Amino acid sequence: MSSAGSGTGPSWWPRLLGRLGVAAESDPSEPAASTPERGERRPGGPAEPHPPSLAPGSAHLEAALKTLELTVRRRLDGLLQGNHLGLVPGPGSEAGDARVYQPGDDVRRMDWSVTARTSEPHIRETIADRELETWLVVDLSPSLDFGTGGCEKRDLAVAACSAVVHLTRGGGNRIGAVVANGTGLVRLPARGGSAHAHGLMRRIAGTPRAPEGTRGDLTGALEALRNPPRRRGLVVVVSDFLGDTDWNRSLRGLAVRHDVLAIEVGDLRDEELPDVGTVVLADPESGHSREVTTTPTLRRRFAAEATAHRERVAQAIRAAGAGHLRLRTDRDWIADVVRFVVARKRGWSGQGSGAAMRGSG
Repeated sequence: MSSAGSGTGPSWWPRLLGRLGVAAESDPSEPAASTPERGERRPGGPAEPHPPSLAPGSAHLEAALKTLELTVRRRLDGLLQGNHLGLVPGPGSEAGDARVYQPGDDVRRMDWSVTARTSEPHIRETIADRELETWLVVDLSPSLDFGTGGCEKRDLAVAACSAVVHLTRGGGNRIGAVVANGTGLVRLPARGGSAHAHGLMRRIAGTPRAPEGTRGDLTGALEALRNPPRRRGLVVVVSDFLGDTDWNRSLRGLAVRHDVLAIEVGDLRDEELPDVGTVVLADPESGHSREVTTTPTLRRRFAAEATAHRERVAQAIRAAGAGHLRLRTDRDWIADVVRFVVARKRGWSGQGSGAAMRGSG
């Protein structure tokens, strides 16, 4: 990447929505050893707020996946107790244990027999239904091969898939995936068991990067899941949702039959341009490049366009009746998942409004 008038330019950029590309080529003049490899984090070190590097074809990929699984299990198991706590559609129908009523609980779940015996209000917990079929729709188009925080957006997308697998596995549940990188679709059948879950994560993480200039096809991936119709269950769509929102009709079609959760992975530079002078920017999904000067006016226009685009995405997801979870490369992604799951459970139990289920971040 060239960077006239700004010294040695940084080796990262987002896309400028609709007008300018923003994921720039790396600067060949930068020393190769200037940045440590994210894939070489110590597996036994302290909990990281960011997932490890999960570059396809890397010699460290298998170790990174194991580190990611341990991180997800340790942090989610410590913060979320109980099976199927949050991503399963609805609170379930099987009666569970009774507990003391807390302000905000749904009074429709009051257990009057226990209340009468103890002279203290109790509600009856419910256990989520078993044998859930979950489908992941994973967008790994070139716009995700970018990140300025603790990881690339691609790493965050794979990590989100790992969290979904952890939160929905067991109890006879099955999980499958449709993976798209712009060059084609990979369908992984829905099956149960730990061996299948590990193999599924290896296939998703090992999906090759698409060549520069390849456009993503989220709509095609959603349609591949709609036809033929699948058994009713949970559909989780993982993407950065950059570009046109022509996928909204397909998302609405899926939401008619399934409970749908959209996980939007983003980066700070998808929303703001830094003040670094004149640079050459490239769009990874069109291959076009342009030299621009990051003036205050351009930065304001970029931020306004990015904000408007995020609102269009959020509105399309809301219109489909889907849940909306936002993750970002510069934030603790597991903490965001926990906040979303807790808000989702409260929404089902009547402790919070339905809007609590729609978004995080």
